[in-house]
Amino acid sequence: MPSWDGGIKQPPANYNPDKWHADPFDADVPRFIINTGNAQDYSDKLTEGHKALLQKYPSDYILKVYPSRRSASYPDHVYAALKQNAAKAELMPRGTGVKGSLITSPFPIPNQGVEIIWNHILRYRGEEAAFRSSFAATLPDGSYTPVTTDYEYFFVYAQQHNRPEDIDNKIFYLKTEVVAPAKLAGTMNLVHETLDQIRSPRQSWRYQAGERRLRRSPNLAYDAEAPNSEGLRTTDQIDMYNGAPDQYEWTLIAKKIMYVPYNAYQLHSSNLRMNDIVRPGHINQEHARYEAHRVWVVEGVLREGLGHIYHKRRMYFDEDSWQLLVAEDYDDKGELWRVSEAHLVNYYEVKAPWTTLEVIYDLKSGRYFVDGLDNEERPRDFAPGLRDSDFSTSAVRRAARR
Repeated sequence: MPSWDGGIKQPPANYNPDKWHADPFDADVPRFIINTGNAQDYSDKLTEGHKALLQKYPSDYILKVYPSRRSASYPDHVYAALKQNAAKAELMPRGTGVKGSLITSPFPIPNQGVEIIWNHILRYRGEEAAFRSSFAATLPDGSYTPVTTDYEYFFVYAQQHNRPEDIDNKIFYLKTEVVAPAKLAGTMNLVHETLDQIRSPRQSWRYQAGERRLRRSPNLAYDAEAPNSEGLRTTDQIDMYNGAPDQYEWTLIAKKIMYVPYNAYQLHSSNLRMNDIVRPGHINQEHARYEAHRVWVVEGVLREGLGHIYHKRRMYFDEDSWQLLVAEDYDDKGELWRVSEAHLVNYYEVKAPWTTLEVIYDLKSGRYFVDGLDNEERPRDFAPGLRDSDFSTSAVRRAARR
C-alpha cells in the first residue's frame, strides 16, 4: 500500500467542466487479472462476495487489479471539521444517531463498528448536487428496462457555515422525478433524511402523476422494497447502506488490505453506453477497476426479536473516504444471498469521493440491480443553486403542476 499524500489535489490538466471527468490514471495497466482459475492465489485479499461471484460466473467474471491510487481528498474546511468532530462527536444510545458533529464523518478514529457505519452515512459529498441517472433491475439474460430519474440533493448537514442548531436533525433533502419510461414519468419523491431516525423518522412523500396527489410514503425504511427495484434492493441498501442502524448488533471485525472497486473512471466514462455496461449475470467487468486498499470490516447481526430479510451483513469501508465499497448480505439460514459493490470516483472539481455506479448481485436468482447509469447524460452539477425551501411539500406540488 502506498502512503496517502493528500489524494487528488486539483483536477488533471485535461479536465473540462462541461465534459465527463478525465481519468487521472488512464496510463495505468492491470497488475494482474483474477479469474476462477487463479482466485485461490489471491484468496486472502478477496471478499467472500467476490469469491462467490467468481464461482457463480466462471466463464467471464474477472477482477482487473490495478496499482493502488489513494485518490480520496476533501476540501480544507472538511478536514478542519473532521478534527473538531474527533473531539466532540458522541453516539446516541444504541447508536441511533450522532450529536456534536458537523459537515463530515464524526469518528475519524473509530472504536466500534457502529461508529464506522455513521462515518459512511455522514461522509462529505459536497453541499448540493443535481444530476440525471438511470437504474435497472436486470434479468439473468441481461435484458432490462432503465428507469431514468432526475435527482436533486441538498446536504443540510454538510453546509459549511452551519451550527449544530441549524441542522434540525437533518442530513439531507432529496427530490427525484422519473422521466422515463412513459408509464412512470412524472412520479416524484421527496425525502427529508433525519440524523436520529428513532426520535424523528425519515419523512418521505410520493407524487403519482396519475393520481395528481402528493401522499406521505409509509414505512420507507429498513427492508421495505426500494421503489421500482423489483425486489432486488431494500430501502436501506440505497447508497449502499443508509438509515438507522439500530436493528443490528455491529462488530468491528478487522482492518485489512483487500481488493475493492476504486477509481472507476472507466465505468464513469461518457464513451460508454448503458449496453456497454449491462451484461447477462453481471456488469461488464472489462471496464471495472479494482485496487488493493485498506478497509475496515464491520459485521452486523440482526437483533433478537427484530425482523429484516437480511440476518447478517458484512461490510467493507474505505479507510480514506469512509465509503462503503463492498457489502455481503446473508439470509436467515446463514447463506450468502446478495453482494453489493460501490464503484468510487473522486469528483475532483469539489474534492468529493462518491459512487459513480452501485450494483447489487442476487446470487439466488441470477439477477442484479444497477444504479448510476448516467454515462449518456450530463455530468453531475455540484453547484445548481438549490435552497432548503426547494424541498418543501408545497414546492413539490408546484413543480408537479408545471
